[in-house]
Amino acid sequence: MTTTEVMELQRTIGHLRQCVGSLRNIYGDATVVRRLANDVDRLDIDASDLQESPPRPTAGATTERVQVPDTPYDRSLWQGADDEGLGGNPHENA
Repeated sequence: MTTTEVMELQRTIGHLRQCVGSLRNIYGDATVVRRLANDVDRLDIDASDLQESPPRPTAGATTERVQVPDTPYDRSLWQGADDEGLGGNPHENA
C-alpha cells in the first residue's frame, strides 16, 4: 500500500468511527452497535498491522538477482536446436 492509500484508509476508518459513535447516540449500547464498534476497532488494528509490514512485490517482480556470466556458452548445449525465427538448418535433412 502506498502512503496515500494508507492515509485514505485511516481517514475512512476515522469516518466510520464517527458514524458508529452517532449510531450509539441513537441506538444506545445495542448489541449491533457494539459489534459495529468492534469491527471498526478490528479494521484499525489491521490497518496498523498492514502499515508496519513490507509490501509484497508486484506480480512477476523478483527481488532475487541472477548473475549471467559474460563467457560464451558451451556450443554443445545448442547442438540440434533451431535458431528461433530463422528456421532449421537446410543442410540437416539433405
